[in-house]
Amino acid sequence: MADARASEDSQTDPAPRVRVPGRVRLVNRLGILVLLVAAVGAIWWTNQWLTDRFSENTRVRSELRAALYTGNLLSELQRTAVVPLLLARDPALIGSLSSKEYSTVSARLIAAQKEIGAASIRLLDNSGRTVGATDRKLLGTNYVLQPFYVEALRTNDTVFTVAEAETGGYDFAYSRAVIHEGRTLGVIVVGADLNRLERSWSGILDAVAVTDSEGRIILSTEPRWRGLTLDDALAVRSAPSAIERAFQVTADWSTRPADAYVRGKAVMQSEARIPFRGWRMTLFTTFDSIRERVNAFLALEIMGFAILLAAGFYLLSRRARVQSARYRRESADLRALNARLTREIAERERVQRELRVAEQTVQQASKLAALGEMSAGVSHELNQPLAAMKTYLAGARLLLERDRGDEALTSFQRIDDLLERMGTITRQLKSYARKGGESFEAVDLRVALSGALTMMEPQLRHRRVRLQRSLPREPVMVHCDRIRLEQVIINLIRNALDATRTVRDPSIELVVDKLSHAHLSVRDNGPGVPDLEKLFEPFWTTKGPGEGTGLGLAISSGIVADFGGRLTAHNRDSGGAVFDVELPLYEPQARGARSLAAE
Repeated sequence: MADARASEDSQTDPAPRVRVPGRVRLVNRLGILVLLVAAVGAIWWTNQWLTDRFSENTRVRSELRAALYTGNLLSELQRTAVVPLLLARDPALIGSLSSKEYSTVSARLIAAQKEIGAASIRLLDNSGRTVGATDRKLLGTNYVLQPFYVEALRTNDTVFTVAEAETGGYDFAYSRAVIHEGRTLGVIVVGADLNRLERSWSGILDAVAVTDSEGRIILSTEPRWRGLTLDDALAVRSAPSAIERAFQVTADWSTRPADAYVRGKAVMQSEARIPFRGWRMTLFTTFDSIRERVNAFLALEIMGFAILLAAGFYLLSRRARVQSARYRRESADLRALNARLTREIAERERVQRELRVAEQTVQQASKLAALGEMSAGVSHELNQPLAAMKTYLAGARLLLERDRGDEALTSFQRIDDLLERMGTITRQLKSYARKGGESFEAVDLRVALSGALTMMEPQLRHRRVRLQRSLPREPVMVHCDRIRLEQVIINLIRNALDATRTVRDPSIELVVDKLSHAHLSVRDNGPGVPDLEKLFEPFWTTKGPGEGTGLGLAISSGIVADFGGRLTAHNRDSGGAVFDVELPLYEPQARGARSLAAE
């Protein structure tokens, strides 16, 4: 019966615990990592190889296109260059200039323009005035100072000039002097229609620029470039939007380094020399066509790797489903553990609060214990002034009976001094017995040391010990509770007295100095501390049973830490121990600024 029940339980268990060895998991992860690295490497190499190959093909096509554009430009210039020579020999134009009869000149020039296809034709007389033109609006305009007129008169040959047009861009003109019988009658000016070529170039995706021998752009499909150098023209770029910048960054990493940027796009730059007056033609070809062709191949490659990764993740997902079932079972245990830990943390916080209360109680008990040790010496200190007061009173009575009042006043003054001394002793005892609070104030470290020595004076008188003090002249101000600070100093001096109990020539040195912090050092010539690591642990002491609780240094360290300082100890090379108290200096301005900021 039990065997059958066990068999049913094994058959109905929906998710048996499967433990996959760590080596299998490591192999699976390494396999996926290798596949990812291989995919990234293959895609990167394919992108580089295809980009270089297609970029080279695009560069070759760009160079062929530049050769074609150069031939068209030269053909237009050569075709226009022979027109001034023919018109300068036209008898009709010569006759009009000789007879100064210009009524039919413009009509003849318009007819010639239609046959030749020139941009414009103008006939100037020997004074530079336009007497005939294809554009009748120019009749009467004087060009006596224009380069095409001046240069044509200086030579008997056809001259070529480039001048800035009033409407923007440049005018290209061939001019030649009209000479008849050795006399110059005028100048014929024929404009070359190079802007027509510029308009035909703008119909393609490439940007084209033609520069003269000075590097100035005279023809360009970008109107903003005319008149600039090529470097200045490429620097003229409109501010791209955030989306355009994102696309630009994406395109830059996936293509070859760009030669330049046109309209915010990376372009390939190719140059061709024009055999005419040192002109050069520069073509800018975008990488868009290259990127589209490369992306088509990369998409197929990425799809193949994606299929392989999908198959790998499918195999791993089967194991993940088995593990998820196990994790669900373990999550219930973790929640129970979390609840238990929460309860333990709450209990620990409660114990810590109680421990802090107990620590404050132990501090007060330690002070009262020290107060009890000083009671014998204090009673002796009070008995001495009382005995002296009795003597002074008896003397004063005798002096008054003998009418010696002035001398009696001196005795009364001495009695008043003794009363002040007794009040000082009782105030010190009262303040030491009172429990210190959190009312911090500015305290002079030298005054705190003097107050502690006053409290320890009865014990110091009953011991033969050499006490040395080294104090600066200026105050050493710290921000703390004066009573608790004196408690720390008294505790350190008492430890130094106990440490030098068995020394032949006991010595205690107290040093106060001020650098970046306030420092107080208590040095003795005792045997030193055997275990510095446990020195500030509670209930650890080097004294015998019944001589100490081991809480003095632990409490003192906590008090100094509350003041923002630290208490350290080390052994001297010459013998003895050194306890250093380091406290931050009191800065009224900085502390006041923090108080205002808190408000």
